[in-house]
Amino acid sequence: MIIIILKIFFILFFTFIGYHNNPLQDVSHVFSAILGGCFAVFLILLIEKLKQTELKYIWSSFIGILLGTSLGFIFFELFKTIAMSAPFQGYIFFKTLFLVGFPVTGLFIGLQRPDMFSPLNIREFFRGSSVFTDSFIIDTSALIDGRILPIVDSGFLEGDFMIAQFVLAELQKIADSGDKSKKVRGTRGLDILDKLRKNPNIKVNIFNKDVRYAKSVDQKLVLLANDLNMKLITNDINLSKIAKLQDVKVLNVNELAYAMKPIVLPGESINLYLSAEGKEKNQGIGYLDDGTMVIIENARQDIGKKMRVEITSVLQTTSGKMLFGRKVSKNGR
Repeated sequence: MIIIILKIFFILFFTFIGYHNNPLQDVSHVFSAILGGCFAVFLILLIEKLKQTELKYIWSSFIGILLGTSLGFIFFELFKTIAMSAPFQGYIFFKTLFLVGFPVTGLFIGLQRPDMFSPLNIREFFRGSSVFTDSFIIDTSALIDGRILPIVDSGFLEGDFMIAQFVLAELQKIADSGDKSKKVRGTRGLDILDKLRKNPNIKVNIFNKDVRYAKSVDQKLVLLANDLNMKLITNDINLSKIAKLQDVKVLNVNELAYAMKPIVLPGESINLYLSAEGKEKNQGIGYLDDGTMVIIENARQDIGKKMRVEITSVLQTTSGKMLFGRKVSKNGR
């Protein structure tokens, strides 16, 4: 109720100012009062809109307008110098372009790319990192897994790799665990991080930005990736799903490994070592290099041997692919 009274007082105040202090020539006091009241209503609506707007958009819009105004003023001063030394048409046009067009352009850029003017990116820019390069934030599981290292070494990923301080703390906690298996995993993650820092293809930065209202590390990673417009690198399938639901771009190491599996089609022949017997009678089982199971009919007696196998069919299951084949005789049949 108090807020409503203050808003009404605010409108009446500007109406009073407009009535007694005419801002325009040759207009009535009533019209000036209406202008003052409309200006007050506009300010109130603007404040209400800002209350519903994320801070990053307000910040980026402010920086965009500030940079646009500064650049526009500089170019306008240069233009005036040229215009004074030589006849130049379109003075009003270029004055409007520099002093109005540049700030408006900065505003639009700030609204469309709020990440460009984020404090973190501005800091990284002055540290020698470009805000236009790809930026990745890495999950703890991806560091422990370790496959991110050969991916980076191959040159498939370049850019800025951001390691949150709370991820580093989680790695250290795992490495200091009394559980031997956890200790090995945590130490491995720290070793992978150290090797990534030495890789010339990327730039690894440790940043101390936290999300205090988020409880878990996964929640913090998703919120930071969304807020800073970064891609999330992980091999946690559940984290991938949650991140995608919130429009965060995810690079899942497991999905990449699955996509890179060699494709074997029905009718192709391969050399395969039979290592076990199948569930059904006379079946033999072998495995491709990527771990895909191949079931061969009438091959139980050939277990422990390497032989030529023709793929007859491919079965796609929820756990992966399963191939079926038959023995190829020496004459190719």
